[in-house]
Amino acid sequence: MSRILMNRNGYWPRLLLVILLALVAGRSPAQKEIERQGYFEVRTAATEQVDGVHTLNARLQLVLSSEALDALSSGVPLTIELQIEIIRVRRFYLDDVEAELAVRYELEYRPLSQRYIIRNLNSGDQDSFATLYSSLNSLGRVQGLPIIDNSLLEGDKNYRIRARALLQTQQYSAPLRLLFFWRDEWQLESEWFEWPLER
Repeated sequence: MSRILMNRNGYWPRLLLVILLALVAGRSPAQKEIERQGYFEVRTAATEQVDGVHTLNARLQLVLSSEALDALSSGVPLTIELQIEIIRVRRFYLDDVEAELAVRYELEYRPLSQRYIIRNLNSGDQDSFATLYSSLNSLGRVQGLPIIDNSLLEGDKNYRIRARALLQTQQYSAPLRLLFFWRDEWQLESEWFEWPLER
């Protein structure tokens, strides 16, 4: 197996074989009828100032597709990314993106312990859950996430903020990314949810 298909834990060969067989062989017509189409949605989002820092509270609906679930069950970690943009509103020019933030979470299933692990790749914090439902529910509850210090924003300017969630595939090897690109089951990305930033 070439080095490009290995990761730091050394389990890519088996997992890639599982994924590639599923992708290449496909499913029977009966199975395709019951395949779950995943989707991501930002249901609500708002910010508040806490000690001069704008923090985000949001609720996300994260539904994984059948293929993503199969990969997760086979031991392939999934990366779910929350992207946030702070945009300065300008009257006579195009609005300007002042700041961007990407918070990445890794979701992993460990068959031996039958636990779902969520790891915040930005901070290194980690939590363990007994069910997929509870892990996705936790990922979908964003509470008090620091976004930007108010002192970095111009006092007389108006700002808006937007957020979206997506399944990130950039961490996989190039052959897998190419396969994922052509498969809707891996194109999980919410619409932007946008609102004015209260100062």
